[in-house]
Amino acid sequence: MRTVTAELDGNGLRLVARTGGGHTIVMDDADGDAGPRPAELLVVAQAGCTAMDVVAILRKQRRAFRRYRIQVIGEQRDDPVPHVFEQVRIVHVVDGPVDIAALRRAIELSATKYCVVSANLAAGVTTIRHAYLLYDSDGEEHYGEVVVTMRT
Repeated sequence: MRTVTAELDGNGLRLVARTGGGHTIVMDDADGDAGPRPAELLVVAQAGCTAMDVVAILRKQRRAFRRYRIQVIGEQRDDPVPHVFEQVRIVHVVDGPVDIAALRRAIELSATKYCVVSANLAAGVTTIRHAYLLYDSDGEEHYGEVVVTMRT
């Protein structure tokens, strides 16, 4: 299970998120611009997930390379809202001497077997549950749940 708590920081839309692992991430909108937008973090997660897979696979196979970099471009639809990602393009930039077949296989394994972010973006099967916990002015707790399944 992965956990994150995000708290509003100030009068704008800046949020400070804290992961269950103890890491802090700042998110913001274009007006505050103190951190990435949440949708950008999906693209960051895609880059990190597949890059870690590919590098780990190449290293496990003792495939030498001098440098590795990844470029991810996520294209969102304009309308209707929400602006879901319709396409994600990933380019792995590697300075050899890596065998092309080994590199292709590492990328394929990440894309089809290991990367949880790829699997989630491509599948469209995630059920997202939204709930609220409200403490009113008397300190009374009110809880409600709504289930929303996002599909592209």
